[in-house]
Amino acid sequence: MRTRERVITAGTQSSNGEPRLKRSIGLTGLVLYGLGVTIGAGIYVLVGEAVVRAGQYAPAAFLLSAIVMAFTAGTFAELSSRVPQAAGEAVYVEAGFRLGWLTLLVGLAVLIEAMIAAAAIAVGAAGYVAELIALPRQVLIAAIVLLMAAIAAWGIRESVAIAGTMTLIEVVGLLVIIASGIGADPSALAELPASVMPPLSETGAIGGVLAASLIAFFAFIGFDDIVNLVEEAREPRRDLPWAIGITLVLVTLIYVLIAFVAVRAVPVEALAGSSAPISVMFEELTGLQPLVINLIAIMATMNGVVIILIMAARVAYGMARENRLPSWLGKVSERTRTPLRATVVVTGGVLALALFTPLDLLAETTSAAMLFVFFMVNLALIRLKVIGTPPPENSFRVPMIVPVAGALSCVGLLGGAWLIGS
Repeated sequence: MRTRERVITAGTQSSNGEPRLKRSIGLTGLVLYGLGVTIGAGIYVLVGEAVVRAGQYAPAAFLLSAIVMAFTAGTFAELSSRVPQAAGEAVYVEAGFRLGWLTLLVGLAVLIEAMIAAAAIAVGAAGYVAELIALPRQVLIAAIVLLMAAIAAWGIRESVAIAGTMTLIEVVGLLVIIASGIGADPSALAELPASVMPPLSETGAIGGVLAASLIAFFAFIGFDDIVNLVEEAREPRRDLPWAIGITLVLVTLIYVLIAFVAVRAVPVEALAGSSAPISVMFEELTGLQPLVINLIAIMATMNGVVIILIMAARVAYGMARENRLPSWLGKVSERTRTPLRATVVVTGGVLALALFTPLDLLAETTSAAMLFVFFMVNLALIRLKVIGTPPPENSFRVPMIVPVAGALSCVGLLGGAWLIGS
């Protein structure tokens, strides 16, 4: 196929002389990218809301969302080997169904979801910055979005290096909170299994977990963004499946433990009333002023913004290259070797959403949109397997039960959360 040849062939220019994306990211960079967008996208912003909804069973909400993600992660891992192209979700659906309108619908859903997610994180970042700088929230949001857009446009190796550094710092911040919470009472770990398994007879607890799961699901959005760097990965068929799996395992462990510490150590009222929940946890657990953790949270949330801007620009770029969006969005800057035009357009959308939409609505809308997209991606792999489309030689594969369970779990989570909320 012409499109596949374009993706997997090395070089700096396409056959018509246009500059191409630069292959410069290995497995470590992909994992750091996945951790950065996932962690920055959720736990620093929404842990308080999850605890408010699920109470002592907040860890169960994160675990449930991780289980839903695990099946879909397997689907993404195989499809990233089958179809190694940017705009992953859209081209996966194209490969599975060959329906232009459906490809465009899924691609636009991913693009809109990414902009909503970046906007939500920018609002969260402004909440942490406001703890240190007394400026109007709207000014802080605009400054954060524009600064992160400049980093995203700089160059893929430079922006991923910056994002990777911020990722390591934000993970350390969460580990300090986990260590402080568990270190104060190590015997409390014996209660962890009960917190992730609410009794089925307690309908109120189950309802709370389902209500919180849609918020918790938002905190896992990110592993799927890794596939949009496929045209900039050095060994995409080998490294992308590993990066997806490693990212999901690590964030699940961190999220469940953070939620467990939160429900044991911090009053729900304190978390519910704060726009900087991780800072509240740090102060409550250590007794120290939360300046350091505030700075780390600012890095984490800003990191989430820049990484999602990188991903969203590549979705728009990939769709333009496949003639699903205007072709001028598919141009790569000769100077930065990034899709500069797509980055500018995405930034404008993020800025508008961040300035005018409430945080909880942004998070819930993002989760619902991505559950739909994940459902369609699972169906695409099911169809490829049913019609017998052979995968490339030595590519990653999963059994049929994985995409089937992925599709069913997406529908179940979305339907359960809708029933509880209605």
